[in-house]
Amino acid sequence: MPLPKFDYLRPETVEELTAILAKYGADAKLLAGGTDLLVLMRERLIRPRYVIDIKGIRDLHKLSWDEKEGLTIGATVTLNELIASEVVRESFNVLWKAASTLADPTIRNRATLVGNICNASPAADTAPALLVLDAEVEVVNANGRRIIPIRDFFTGVKRTSLKLGEFVEAVRIPKSPDGARGDYLKWGRTRGEDLAVVGVAALVANSGKEIMRIALSSVAPTPLRIFEVEEIPMGGCSPAEQISKAVSIVREKISPIADVRGGREYRTHMAGVLTKRILEGLLGVS
Repeated sequence: MPLPKFDYLRPETVEELTAILAKYGADAKLLAGGTDLLVLMRERLIRPRYVIDIKGIRDLHKLSWDEKEGLTIGATVTLNELIASEVVRESFNVLWKAASTLADPTIRNRATLVGNICNASPAADTAPALLVLDAEVEVVNANGRRIIPIRDFFTGVKRTSLKLGEFVEAVRIPKSPDGARGDYLKWGRTRGEDLAVVGVAALVANSGKEIMRIALSSVAPTPLRIFEVEEIPMGGCSPAEQISKAVSIVREKISPIADVRGGREYRTHMAGVLTKRILEGLLGVS
């Protein structure tokens, strides 16, 4: 089915973009990779009057690392560019793993990290990784900018805390705790390209203060960080006991739905299995 008719705009600066959004508001949609937008348009689920191609804005194509500022991922940085970054692979391995599982290399050559979170799918692969990394979302409109912690960015299925006229300029990730180790496990129906039946991201560290963070996808209306896991006492508790408690908490706190990819009970079971598996790997428990 062909795309519905629309007017195509291609600003070259952030200022031009904010002015266009202020003028057209809800009639406009942003095009970065287009891997979600064009599908929704072709299926007539959305029919924007204006499609704004942001790939020509140089300031949005920033992928940089700084000890003070952390990792900055601009709105038009593709997932393949993210995966090719040695800094991301070595210092933010949980995000590198999550991005590597999303779709296939051809799609990742177009898809962007910012597009993945703005689509706000409960099954978004990169969202759990960003949650355990304490990422922040830098949002811009015609009047200025604001920072939204990623934990407050998702508000429901396909819904975010973005307001009319706002767009995401970049995602910023602070330096990880010393000794941090992260991983992402995805359970799908096939080994190839597929949405997650359940996705689990974890980050642990034991330099000074012991840290254990868990976040999941496809188990609630939004990607979900399980903060209660972080309250498990580390002192006097063996790694195996910590893992057992974490699995119990995860299964208690999630609220998955049943759909064509899996039932509620199956997802709850697999969330526990993946949580146990990922923590055993990170904590060296056989």
